[in-house]
Amino acid sequence: MPVVRRLPVVKDLTLVTAGAMTANVAGYLLQLLASRWLGVSGYSSFASLLAVQMLCAVPALALQNVVAREVVRGAPVRAARELTARCAGLVAVVALVLVPVVGAVLKVGFAASAGALCSAPALVLLAGEQGILQGRSRFRELATVLGGATIVRVTPALIVLACGFGSAPALWAGAGGATLAAIAARRIADRALTDNGREASESAAPHRTAAWGLGVAAVFRAVQVQAALTALSAADLLVSRIILDENDAGRYALGAIAAKIAFWLPQAVGVVLYPKMAQPQHSVRAVRSALAVLVGIGAVTVLGAAVAAPLAPLFAGRDYAPIEGLLWLFALEGALLAVLQAALLSAIAADRTAPAAITWVGLGAGIAVMLTCAHSVLSLIVIATATAALTTLVITGLALRGARDETERPTRVPELGSNGT
Repeated sequence: MPVVRRLPVVKDLTLVTAGAMTANVAGYLLQLLASRWLGVSGYSSFASLLAVQMLCAVPALALQNVVAREVVRGAPVRAARELTARCAGLVAVVALVLVPVVGAVLKVGFAASAGALCSAPALVLLAGEQGILQGRSRFRELATVLGGATIVRVTPALIVLACGFGSAPALWAGAGGATLAAIAARRIADRALTDNGREASESAAPHRTAAWGLGVAAVFRAVQVQAALTALSAADLLVSRIILDENDAGRYALGAIAAKIAFWLPQAVGVVLYPKMAQPQHSVRAVRSALAVLVGIGAVTVLGAAVAAPLAPLFAGRDYAPIEGLLWLFALEGALLAVLQAALLSAIAADRTAPAAITWVGLGAGIAVMLTCAHSVLSLIVIATATAALTTLVITGLALRGARDETERPTRVPELGSNGT
C-alpha cells in the first residue's frame, strides 16, 4: 500500500472547513437572495429544483468516494479519470430522460427542469477531481476546489436573478458555472499531482481498473448508499410541495436552509477522516472520532439556531416569521443527518451496501407518515426529524460494528502490474 501524505488532522480540518464554509455561504446566499427576489411562491419551485439538483449530484458524490477510496489504496489517477468520464456520460443520458418527468411532478416549465438537470454531468467531472485530491490527502488543493467551484457555480445564477430573470435562466447560468468549475478543478489537480512527483510515472503505467475496484459497478454500489442519504435529506422538502400550500411550502423551504447548514457545516470531518476509514487498520478509530465530533458540532448548531432564530425574518422578510420558532427543529434534523452521513461514509469506505437498505426502509416509512399525517409546517418537520433520528440510531450502531469487522478482514492486495509495478 502506498504511503499517503498526512497533514495534522487539525490543519486538514481547518483547510477543508474553510473551503466547505465558503461553498456553504455561497449556496445559502443564493437561496436567501432568491427567496427575496422570487417571492414566497416563486421561491418554492426554485427550492424544489435545487433539491432535484442535489439528488442529481448523488452519482457525483458516490464517484468521489469510490475514487478517493481506491486512490488511497494505490489506484492510478488515469484509471480514476477514465471511470469519471464514463460516469459523466451515463449521468448525462439519465438526466436527459428525467427532464420531462421532473417538470411534470414538480409542475415547473421544461426550461427550468432542464436547467436544473443539465449540470449533473459537470458535477460528476468535478467530483472525480475532488476524489483524486481527497485520496492523495491534498487537502489544501481540495479546499480550494470545494470553495472556488461553488463560487463559480453560484455567481452566474445570482447575476441572472439580480437582473430580474426567473428560475430557469438562473439554473442554466449555474450549469454553465459548474462546467467552468470542473475544468478549473482538473487544472488544479494536475498541478498538485505534478508537484507530488507521481503523475508522470503513472501516466505511462499500464493499469486494470477492475483490479482496483474502479468500475461503474463499484460506483453503483456507492450510489445506493449515497442516494439513500440524499433522498432522506430532501424528502421532506419535496413532500412539502405536495401537502402544503404555496406560501407554507415556501416557508418550509426557507426553514430547510437551517437543516442544510447543520448538515453541511461539519462536512470537513467526513472528508478528512474518510481516507482513514478506507484503511482497515484505522477504520474503527476514524469512525468513532467522526461520530463523536459530529455529535458535538450538532449540539452547538442546534443551540445556535435557537438563539439566532429571531434574525431569520430580518434577512428573508416578514413573510417567513411563522417559522421562526421552528428553526431549531430544522437544525436538529440536519445535525442528525450529518451523523448519518458519517456512518454511511464508513460503509462506502468498506464497500458495504447493507446500511443503504435500512436507510431506504426508514425513508419509505417516513414519507408514508408525512403524506398521511402532516398537514402543517410544524407536523412535517417533526415527522422528518423523528425519521432522521431513528434511522441514524440504527445505522450508527451498524457502522461501529462494521468498522470492527473490517479490522479483522485481510487487506486487499491488487494483482501484480495493476499499478504499473
